[in-house]
Amino acid sequence: MSLPLKPRVVVTGGGSGLGREICLAMARRQGRILVADVHLQRAKETVALIKEAGGEGEAFTCDVKDAEQVEALAEKADELWGGTDFLVNNAGVAGAGPVGEYPLDDWNWLLGINLQGVIHGCHFFIPRMIQQGQGAILNVASAAGFVSLPDMAAYNVSKAGVIALSETLYAELAAKNIAVTVLCPSFFKTNLLESMRSVRPLQRQLAEKAFKRSKWTAEEVAYVAIDHLERKSLYCLPQADARWQWRIKRLIPQFFMKRLPKLYQKVKESLKSYN
Repeated sequence: MSLPLKPRVVVTGGGSGLGREICLAMARRQGRILVADVHLQRAKETVALIKEAGGEGEAFTCDVKDAEQVEALAEKADELWGGTDFLVNNAGVAGAGPVGEYPLDDWNWLLGINLQGVIHGCHFFIPRMIQQGQGAILNVASAAGFVSLPDMAAYNVSKAGVIALSETLYAELAAKNIAVTVLCPSFFKTNLLESMRSVRPLQRQLAEKAFKRSKWTAEEVAYVAIDHLERKSLYCLPQADARWQWRIKRLIPQFFMKRLPKLYQKVKESLKSYN
């Protein structure tokens, strides 16, 4: 499907990173964009950039963990532009730590944003899209949702849930003219680690080095994601490493899982030596 002219867009986590780049991509299509973020000032900064790029924008404070705030977001989109053509469930946080050590409060915090936040978005926007007869949803997951690296259980579970939800919606909404794409990138340059909660300093250091060495930008990931959505692709894996891991795990899952501990150890060793 092609997004309509001057699309009505809602982006959670739109105040920075990938969310901001998707907003700007839509602004270049003269989009009308509701920028939702827990940090209102960042959302306002994105709105200023949207206007410079030729679009319309409004900032909205929203903590996606809170169902009432997400419902208010959907109502605001109705009030501003009479509906939503394109919902981007992008808001997310990172966390790392072994099961049994990663605090339960942090599990609840991470799942509340990364998974429950996406559920809230789908819950309140999908009935509106069905009623208007069309729509598009981009759910931002991660390659972590199928690679399942050690020491990242909470993050892995949250992103695997987003993938499963998106697959279900793809089947449920196929006959209702609503496109669903789940974005599963590996590492790219973003500010995801700002709010990361990790048990050990090494876990943060490894993540920082992995993000630093990536050649992909948030703008590039945004472009590929929108292209996949318009081609009605359920899965969007922008980087080659994510695509290869996806294929190997699907073809020979037991082999993949047996190799994973050794692969993880090699990753840690290589990143420790990376300058």
